[in-house]
This record gives sequence, structure tokens and C-alpha cells, in this order.
Amino acid sequence: MINFRLDRFLTVNCFRYFINKQTSTSYRQLPILMYHSISDVKENSHPYYHVNTSPAVFESHMRYLSENNYDVINLRDLSDSLNANHSAKQIVITFDDGFLDFYTSAYPILRKFGFTATVFLPTAFIQNNRTSFKDNQCMTWDEVRQLLTEGISFGSHTVSHPQLTDLSEDGIEHEIKASRERIEDETGIKVDSFSYPFAFPQENRDFIARYKGILIEQGYRTAVTTIIGRAAIGLDDPLFLKRIPANNGDDPLFFQLKLQGAYDWLQTPQSFFKHIKGSIQNHV
Repeated sequence: MINFRLDRFLTVNCFRYFINKQTSTSYRQLPILMYHSISDVKENSHPYYHVNTSPAVFESHMRYLSENNYDVINLRDLSDSLNANHSAKQIVITFDDGFLDFYTSAYPILRKFGFTATVFLPTAFIQNNRTSFKDNQCMTWDEVRQLLTEGISFGSHTVSHPQLTDLSEDGIEHEIKASRERIEDETGIKVDSFSYPFAFPQENRDFIARYKGILIEQGYRTAVTTIIGRAAIGLDDPLFLKRIPANNGDDPLFFQLKLQGAYDWLQTPQSFFKHIKGSIQNHV
């Protein structure tokens, strides 16, 4: 049955009872939400892989954060206080791909609740005239600049959204460097946050070492991945921060449990299957 979600079933019926209530003062576990498109477009893949969130569902998520007194900060704020111990319930909201529906649908809802967000731009698709990426229209530079005045932050999501592991060293550096430079040239702001495109290859240690070196060389202070879970601030490397994927299938209970840590279990099977896939590819 395509609508059955094993991850939700196990989170709601099993792992909700093993939520780790963080008591240590050495680090804090902070949810970084990962959204893509805020639209009513239906997707044909299994719901686990969906990246669309309807405006109605997105607004319900934001209302939950507001009613439960979450302090929404952007990634830049996080990088300024990575080792600080905060008692408030802080959360970061991120969007990948720079789609137009962030400007038309997501931002009005964020503004309604007084929230900010960090948006990661693949700069080849952000132009002065309207262009599209993944059959979805993207924002223009004028719209990006307008959102900056409203308190929205922006980071790099490469130039052309490639599989970085398929590129040469020079190619990886170009995607990471040129995207930062383009955003800085168009906006006048300093860019020091990055979002990895596609599934993060945590099993590829050689690549990760080269990738991290380029990020540091290019002045990035924080970088987010697709590794599932809350970010352990003060423990995790700030250039490999975990995120919680959010989409149209996150009903109120599922969304709440994700924020509380009941979804963190999935990072273990996620890592296992990536290692298996990497081993198979290495032997082909």
C-alpha cells in the first residue's frame, strides 16, 4: 500500500517511548527542519520520498511551533553561538532549492507567525529572469534581495545542484566557491552556510575529508546535510549538521514526535543502507 509509511508507524508506535530527554549541559539537541517546495503539487513517489508540503500543512507546522513557544532562529544565528547553552526551545527552519513558492507561499506564512528561515540557493537557477529547476519555478535575484530586507537568510546550495561525488576536485571547489561568490555579488551579504545537494555520502570518508577542506577554505561556518536527526550542538561538527525532513505526510502527531527526537532512530538504518549501497558500487 503506497500510503503506508513504515517510518511513521515505528516512530509513533515504538520509538516515541524511547525519546531521549536531554539532561547533559555539554550539548543540546536542536531540530533543523528541511523543507523544499511549499505547494499542492502531488507527487507520484512513495510518501517517504516526498519533498512537497502543502501551504495548509506548512501553516499547521508553523502554528504548532508558535503555540508551543519554539524560538525560531536562522542558521547564521546558530553559527554565532554553537557552543552556547540555551534553555529556550530553539529550532532552525531551512529550505533547499530556492523555489518561487518559498516567496509566494512559505514566506507569507512565516511572516504571519514572526518566523525566519534560511534558504539555500542553487545559483545557476536564480537569475534576473524567471527560470525553473526540477520543473519548479525559482525565485529571481530581486525577490531574494527583497526577502533579505524581511529577515530571511540565504546560503549556498552549489551552482548547478550536481552529485558532488561525481566531480573532480576542481569541480567540487567550483560548485562550492562560485555559488558563494554569486550570492555575495548579488546581495552584498557574506555567505557562510552551505547545504549539501542530494543524499549525503557519510560512508565516503575520502570524499568527506576533501569536501570539508574546501568548505573551510571557502569560509563556510555551518553546513547542513540530509542525515536524519536533530543537530547535537556542541557535539556534532558544524559542517555536518543533521536535519529533520518535513513534507506533506507530517500530520500533527508525527511532526511533534520528530521535533522531540522520536525520529532520530532513522539515522542508523539510513547510514547502514548507504554503506551497503556504497560497498556494492565499489565492487561493480
